[in-house]
Amino acid sequence: MSKFLAPLFLLLFVSNTIYSQLVDPVKWETTFEKNSDTEYTLIATATIENGWHLYSQDVPEDGPIPTTFTFYTNDDFELVGNTNEEDGRIVDDPVFKMKIKYFENKTEFRQRIRILNEELSVVNGEVEFMACDDKMCTPPTIKDFVFNIKNGATSGASKVDATADSKSNTDTENKTSKVSTDSTVKDESKKGLWAIFFIAFLSGFAALLTPCVFPMIPMTVSFFTKQSKSKAAGIKNAIIYGISIILIYLILGIAVTAIFGADALNALATNVWFNVIFFLLLVIFAISFLGAFEITLPSSWGTKIDNQADRGGLVGIFFMALALAIVSFSCTGPIVGTLLVEAASKGGLAPVIGMLGFSLAIALPFALFAAFPGWLNSLPKSGGWLNTVKVVLGFLELALAFKFLSQADLVLQLHWLEREVFIAIWIAIFGTLALYLFGKIKLPHDSPLQHISVGRLSLGLLALTFTIYMIPGLWGAPLNIISAFPPPLDYSESPYGVGNSKSGGSTASVTEIPEGAHLLAPHDILAFNDYDLGLAYAKKVGKPIMLDFTGWACVNCRKMEQNVWPKPEILDKLKNKVVLISLYVDDKRPLPKGEEVESKLRPGKKLKYIGQKWSEFQTIRFKANTQPFYVLIDHNEENLNDPVAYTPNADEYLAWLEDGIKKFK
Repeated sequence: MSKFLAPLFLLLFVSNTIYSQLVDPVKWETTFEKNSDTEYTLIATATIENGWHLYSQDVPEDGPIPTTFTFYTNDDFELVGNTNEEDGRIVDDPVFKMKIKYFENKTEFRQRIRILNEELSVVNGEVEFMACDDKMCTPPTIKDFVFNIKNGATSGASKVDATADSKSNTDTENKTSKVSTDSTVKDESKKGLWAIFFIAFLSGFAALLTPCVFPMIPMTVSFFTKQSKSKAAGIKNAIIYGISIILIYLILGIAVTAIFGADALNALATNVWFNVIFFLLLVIFAISFLGAFEITLPSSWGTKIDNQADRGGLVGIFFMALALAIVSFSCTGPIVGTLLVEAASKGGLAPVIGMLGFSLAIALPFALFAAFPGWLNSLPKSGGWLNTVKVVLGFLELALAFKFLSQADLVLQLHWLEREVFIAIWIAIFGTLALYLFGKIKLPHDSPLQHISVGRLSLGLLALTFTIYMIPGLWGAPLNIISAFPPPLDYSESPYGVGNSKSGGSTASVTEIPEGAHLLAPHDILAFNDYDLGLAYAKKVGKPIMLDFTGWACVNCRKMEQNVWPKPEILDKLKNKVVLISLYVDDKRPLPKGEEVESKLRPGKKLKYIGQKWSEFQTIRFKANTQPFYVLIDHNEENLNDPVAYTPNADEYLAWLEDGIKKFK
């Protein structure tokens, strides 16, 4: 490798700028605070470009390697506690199937130190980090810090510049941090809250159609009609009633956030045992909806609230709304509980937003029908269909519960709830739901079923269709519609699906796997992880080379491999027309002795890991430092066409492959 790294380094200055994809989305600077004569707080501030994010120091096991600070301690000072970080955001990573915390825009990391030698003037350290946006990630990166704590220090904060190597936009030597990104990073905070609001709003309408709530609409309308002296007064009271309902549920959301704290909710939501508690809680809710028992509040609460409702005026209307919330709790409680569980996993204002959406859906019909009682004639009559709605919600709660159990299993890597088991459970749940809707199963509170309504039949067919759709998932089908719920394809008993050992599709016969190569499951693409071995094999078989700069934890790399590469024409090219060399920039394995060469990008630093070697190779040769990054080259190591990065459009990716292969001589 060393024989061509030197000339390749020169290409950094003469390469066509069309290939330049060097990015440096995170800028670091240091400050410090003098707490006392013997204690300081070192502050590292990261300014992150819009659309990018920086990972936390603490991520779950088997997730991306976290941002890590190293301070070069000596006899002159000691660290006090750990490096503290800000709250950040937690997202549900679609690849790792776990909650992962990261930072956007700007964040601070603080480390307290105690001075042991009053002559100490400089503290040195380094930070290793990874940054991603919705299309790419930087390779694991290390930047050096110098804190000049005697540089005119006072008891306030004194700002100094970090001595990160500014010559290179990509300090690509690291102690590695796995790559991870979320396909909805941009504006995800706003999108996440809107999604919670929308789901909560639909849940409110579902709660409205339960036997505890729906019959109360005409009762409420009757009350306002009799008590209001005029139509205008009736409309006013109806609006106040609706606002009171919204306030009651908003108070609940605010209370949950205030009691536990938004950040505590975030932390709890990533905890294994909290996910298990969520699972058990949702199972209890589901069993309640299926008719085993009812979750009710003490009857004395309802009596006291009813007494207050008789007071009349604004106070009386408010307590009427509170009485509705308490009386209907056996139906609304499990739905509200589920919403709060989901909102807790988002943290921040999510519980408040969730309760706003839910209460708005509940309040609107009550307020509108109270204001316009003539509309009541258009409502369907109460009956057994209300209990059917409740049972359907119970099945949905039961299915959702296993998502939380799956997350706990993934984090612990117990392999108790692998993909096939998860899908089998969902097939059983929704298959049973279909049988129930077709009238083949009866539950405790069901009314005698003389015939099946068109609506119930349609819903049953939908459940049956969904059940049949999931069955191929047992044999390795990706099930894109529900991809956010089951474990990933590789977290299974067999990466090829139940009963299979190889994937289908066009394939060249590989009678013997060459040295240094392996078959990339589940597509069985012959792949190398070493540049020299792959190049030698390509020359032997007379094929062009596709360099795949990737990462073990690169989300968009997995998306390409799972969604684009399996397309028949693309898969044929990767198997039969090129030699694939996948170079993992986050490979933590140490370089063999004798290959620990000095970094070309960070003089004085040695490359210690295989991933550092490929990361620096990518930066020097192609002036790019993001993954995924694909290059087609010939046997003279010349580019056949322009390299490409994340290309989710399969037609564009196929055209790029065909163009490069066509130019190979």
